[in-house]
Amino acid sequence: MTASSQNHIVRHFREVLCWPVQLMPLGDSGSTQHHWELLTQDGAGNPWCKLKDRFQADECDFEERHYKEFVAFLPYIQRFVYGESHSRMSHDAVDPPGGSALKIFRRNGVANLRMVLHEGQTPITLAVEHIELWFFDDINVAFLKVALSGSDLPFATVCDLLYRFGRAYPTGWDRDGHGKHNIYQAEWLSADGTVLAVSDSDNQEKFLSYTREHRSPGISAHWDFLLRPLVLDPSEEIGKLRYRQIEYHRMPLMAFLAVDDPRGMSRENWLRLGLVATLHPDEALPTHDLDVVEFESRYCYDRFWTDTEAGPNTRFLCTGRAFIVVGDAKAGYFHDQTRGILAQFRHQYVLLFMIVHFHRASLLVFSDRMVDAVHDMDIRVPQSISRFRRRIYASFEAFLRFTHRYWFHEISERSHVQALYRLCSQHLGNEALYQEVKEELRDMSQYLDSNAQRQQSTTIVRLTVVTVFSMVGTVATGLLGMNLIAEADAPISTRVMYFVVTTLITALFMLLAILKSKQLSDVMDVLADDQKSLHTRLAALGIAWRRNLP
Repeated sequence: MTASSQNHIVRHFREVLCWPVQLMPLGDSGSTQHHWELLTQDGAGNPWCKLKDRFQADECDFEERHYKEFVAFLPYIQRFVYGESHSRMSHDAVDPPGGSALKIFRRNGVANLRMVLHEGQTPITLAVEHIELWFFDDINVAFLKVALSGSDLPFATVCDLLYRFGRAYPTGWDRDGHGKHNIYQAEWLSADGTVLAVSDSDNQEKFLSYTREHRSPGISAHWDFLLRPLVLDPSEEIGKLRYRQIEYHRMPLMAFLAVDDPRGMSRENWLRLGLVATLHPDEALPTHDLDVVEFESRYCYDRFWTDTEAGPNTRFLCTGRAFIVVGDAKAGYFHDQTRGILAQFRHQYVLLFMIVHFHRASLLVFSDRMVDAVHDMDIRVPQSISRFRRRIYASFEAFLRFTHRYWFHEISERSHVQALYRLCSQHLGNEALYQEVKEELRDMSQYLDSNAQRQQSTTIVRLTVVTVFSMVGTVATGLLGMNLIAEADAPISTRVMYFVVTTLITALFMLLAILKSKQLSDVMDVLADDQKSLHTRLAALGIAWRRNLP
């Protein structure tokens, strides 16, 4: 960090971490129960409680900030997030009102986070605003949302905190055995100061042995504690609610910084803050990197940044994985929790950020399902092909529901909300990922359709061959109805004998035709080739007969 960064104090600080995880199918395949329903059945000791619907709660639970959040989005976003209702006059029994696709649970018992960024430093304590789990209908994705707040923190400390905190596991260890890029220690505290869980990124043996045994990285103890009763799927722990990591160990983050003089921040400070998810605080600034050269045009949204004393001086920094809002602490509107930017940050912008990352997480889950289905398919085993067909058709149906229920190009008529949504989605590459998954599903669906058509064509060809050669048997059985064998007045035993012998010969002939239908089809193709002379066709017929019917 530069010396100038030490002069800035973050008067009000907020951080929101949004960690997407993939929920594994419940053990009972025939069950119609949802994951979130299991979370309500853990008894009196369950730390999670489902949040009430604000539209059906008491009037005091619905405030202006909630109303402003609601009207900021387009109607189909409102129905997705909040559900819908019908008036009694227009209610149709066959079209019941739809509930919210979001199911939100809040965790009780965790009041503060105490952390030590580096060994020997003074601990920093942040208040835990809330810890939530967000579930979505039809999609096996959940989000752990952790909201923290603090005040009067040095700017350099905030940048270091944003870079280091919010990592599911260490990516390596330094010479002293401490996790690289991780904070030195993190502790979740209860309201009375009791330590509930402590980070263990320095436990190298734990992470090495877990990865060696399960071929999957483990989870740090303090994050594992927050997700309980969810358990990591590769582990041997018992639990119905199981999850997997979806992608990078670095959790997507949002931050709100109210500083005394945002206009006085140097460009390097803006760069380090905006690129905090990827740029180490102690790393020299890569001045020739395109992310640095084109930082303002790529990652800054400056509609509300005038760089004048009169203001407003609010700047949005968005790199996809990080969404940061910086403004003037002396401007009361900026940190107003009812009508100001802070209220919008807690409501509209958090929801915007969650939707964008929900899109990416869902698409990655679809892609993972298809990879797993292809990996498990063995074309030599008919049961494997049937299982592959069922899995792909199920994924295709789920993708259709995702497309029509959750996939949006526009979420708001407010230009700044829509611009930030588009900017975040663009940096995450959601549109390209959607098209890639769509093409993969289409390719697999076409493969299944072509495979079914091939099998159907083969069956038709064989039935045709059997029909042609069965004509011989039909003609032969017709002899019984002709006078070539005058046995109409013969004893019944003689006639039955003729009938049984003819039936057996015909059945044997048809069985032979079915068994050799492919070879007989090749023989018929040789005879039907009118581009060749009769002599050539007969010679080829002899070769085909010796090869196919030895």
